Amino acid sequence: MPRSRPRLPSDKRTAGAEDLHMEGKIHSAPSPTGTSLRFPAAPWPRNLKLISAGGTALVLAAGVGAYLSIPAVPGFTHFFGLGIALVFPGILVVALLYAVTGYVLKGNDLFVERPFFSTRIPLSGLSRIQFEPRVCRGSVRIWGNGGLYSFTGLYRSKAVGTYRLFGTDLSRSVVLHLPRRAAVVTPAEPRAFLEYLRLRFPSAVAEPGEFPP
Repeated sequence: MPRSRPRLPSDKRTAGAEDLHMEGKIHSAPSPTGTSLRFPAAPWPRNLKLISAGGTALVLAAGVGAYLSIPAVPGFTHFFGLGIALVFPGILVVALLYAVTGYVLKGNDLFVERPFFSTRIPLSGLSRIQFEPRVCRGSVRIWGNGGLYSFTGLYRSKAVGTYRLFGTDLSRSVVLHLPRRAAVVTPAEPRAFLEYLRLRFPSAVAEPGEFPP
């Protein structure tokens, strides 16, 4: 009886560990440039929920306070105060627009999904793929968002150097070592994500580490 072939990624679908595993063995998958495979971002951990809830409450309170302090008499001071008050809800809107919802691998590119757009990361020259849940510890944030709906921006650490972060649950961090600078992402299933990348980029060195359950 002929051996059945593994299910192949369609034009765009969500990946899971079952797509790359069967009886503990990795099955090959095609990598044509026309196909794409989506990996959801890791669910929000407790710290991200707390930071987001606290940050939202603080920003809204500041906005309400600024609005209530606006002079009632129309004029420059009134409109200036109104502009200041609108900055605070604007912060929340921008943070929501840049929240990370998933990752799409298509050809030699990784697209970080946001609610209404995607950020493209070229993977040409990918040299190493590393699962490292502690990579962000001790990192210095150069600029970016430190936990209002996601962890994003430009960071620096002794282990990786300067890197771009697009994540939710930092305990599921996968480091992509690229020619210019590294990128750190946090897929819901880092094992499936790393192993698909290993199949897609066989010249890259994969360091799986110990995956979360």
